[in-house]
Amino acid sequence: MRRIDLNSDLGESFGPWPMGDDGAMLSIVTSANIACGFHAGDPAGILGVLRQAARLGVAVGAHVGYRDLVGFGRRNMDPSSDELIGDTIYQIGALQGLAKAGGTAVRYVKPHGALYNTIAHDQRQAAAVIQAIKAVDPSLILMVLAGAPIVEQARSAGLAVVCEAFADRAYNADGSLVSRRLAGAVIHDPEAVAARMLRFVNQGRLTAIDGTDIAIEAQSICIHGDTPEAVSIARTLRERLVGGGVALGSFADG
Repeated sequence: MRRIDLNSDLGESFGPWPMGDDGAMLSIVTSANIACGFHAGDPAGILGVLRQAARLGVAVGAHVGYRDLVGFGRRNMDPSSDELIGDTIYQIGALQGLAKAGGTAVRYVKPHGALYNTIAHDQRQAAAVIQAIKAVDPSLILMVLAGAPIVEQARSAGLAVVCEAFADRAYNADGSLVSRRLAGAVIHDPEAVAARMLRFVNQGRLTAIDGTDIAIEAQSICIHGDTPEAVSIARTLRERLVGGGVALGSFADG
């Protein structure tokens, strides 16, 4: 049977400022990328999400990002390698402590936002993140953009890698994501998202924003949790996949 993981970025609320519906998303996805406090999230809120994930059996990953609360981690930055290694270790370690207290454990790492997009192609920053992960726990899986140079870079360094496709983001013809600054970068129609992802699971292909048909090899599908349509998109996608004979389960569970 075909099998795929569904992941979402959670734990991003900060104090009295809510971000997404973590409870609803945790009832739908199979893996949760939990903010570590640098781009979003506060310790008490993160701990609450980790406890929910533990109760529901959802695999947990560290959603590490640039030190950028104001920009939600979506602004390009150029930290030194030492800074990025330290920041990444710090974030993973913080989440590991909270996860232990919450009855679960960190199984993988998924960089967030601008850091995610930068290390997809920037060998220096990618090397810093890879070195940090290996220093903390070399058994942690790294989740990255399908088809990006970092896939082979991380594997060559000895890390296990999982590639992901984005359910609600438009792609360029080269397999990169369309910039959020451009119209059409985010797809808001649940039915459209479900249809393109069912095709991806069945055929390994997606239609780029210019109409080009592109091949994508990925083991996980990301649904962003911070859009107004997030829960509706996630529920519709899960229903269509299960109805299409696709098994859902986290890559972290083998």
